[in-house]
Amino acid sequence: MSPVTSFRKARDLLAAAVCPVSAERLPLADCSGRILAEALVAASDVPPFDRSPFDGYVLRASDSAAASQENPVSLHILEEIPASCVPRYPITEGTASKILTGAPIPEGADAVIPFEKTTFTEKRVTLFAPLKPGTNIVRTGEDIRRGTLLADCGQRIDAGVMGCLAGQNVEAPLVFRRPRVGILSTGSELVELGHDLAPGKIRDTNRYSMAAAVARLGAEPVLFPSVTDQAERIAEVMVQALQQCDALITTGGVSVGDYDLTPAALETIGAEILFRKVDLKPGMACAYGLRKGKMICGLSGNPASSITNFYAVALPAFRRLCGLRDYETHEFPVILADRFGKRSPSNRLLRGFMELGDGTVRMRLSTGQGNAMISGLIGCNIAALIPAGSDAIEAGTVLQGFLLNR
Repeated sequence: MSPVTSFRKARDLLAAAVCPVSAERLPLADCSGRILAEALVAASDVPPFDRSPFDGYVLRASDSAAASQENPVSLHILEEIPASCVPRYPITEGTASKILTGAPIPEGADAVIPFEKTTFTEKRVTLFAPLKPGTNIVRTGEDIRRGTLLADCGQRIDAGVMGCLAGQNVEAPLVFRRPRVGILSTGSELVELGHDLAPGKIRDTNRYSMAAAVARLGAEPVLFPSVTDQAERIAEVMVQALQQCDALITTGGVSVGDYDLTPAALETIGAEILFRKVDLKPGMACAYGLRKGKMICGLSGNPASSITNFYAVALPAFRRLCGLRDYETHEFPVILADRFGKRSPSNRLLRGFMELGDGTVRMRLSTGQGNAMISGLIGCNIAALIPAGSDAIEAGTVLQGFLLNR
């Protein structure tokens, strides 16, 4: 009988066994959600010049020193400075210029006052309070200084990174390509979509659940037709899939029955089996291996078992395969919002919904926690671990949890 491996040890072993995929350059518009394969260091200041944060008047603060409601100060307007133009005149004693949002600060000026705090005509602007030097001026490099590390290799490109890349004139950043992950369901009982169910047959749901989980990571799922319970045929399709893909997920055939043939297929294709069975319910049955450096994840045919094992064991390895620097699972305390009435002889992973409030993280349980209950996965975004040997768990108990969709 195969030994049972700690699921945390299995998780770390698998993540250490994979490497990120190769990189490619893509047009910036196509890079949202991709993983940087190079560090982004600012080559220029942002903004590249001192500018106005709003529409108003730009002046010398010293000219406003005596301004008050009783004794306003009036200044001569030299010009209007739109955002797209360079100032024509320096600001000198007794003068100001009308300035619009984003326009450069002219020479000699050191303060900006918004329109609504002045009265003005076409030729003059009147101030009713003093300004300090530097008031309302966005300085060169205030947002980004040249030489600043903006995003590191392995960071996902979000809206902020996209904007910074554009601000640095990066037209085609180097990003990790999307890994191709083969997904193969095994089992003679499976029926493809669009076909009627004969007696004793079931729909192949795992293929689509796994495809969604893989796609959410930023990888490209590649779906293969399901295979009947024949070790030679399973091995044949495994080889085909690994020729096309960077990793492979199979579901079904990993337990100890006569028709559990995935481990035999792994041996047939010369894969190194890393471990079978982890101390986790649901999801104990599994068979993970490597073939020519490519990861093979043999998961249970039970829908909840397969997806739970994927999140608990395989997720960090797939994050690393995608190129993410922060690929590890981060556990944190979570308060169970509902009672869980079953005993847990082995480690049990509960699925649920994260709720934030009163400075605490709570988890509301999904209604379906059974091995085969695919509906219990709908909307779940957090999992929490009940330690082996636990009795029923009362609401309010603090468990260790982790996010499923980080």
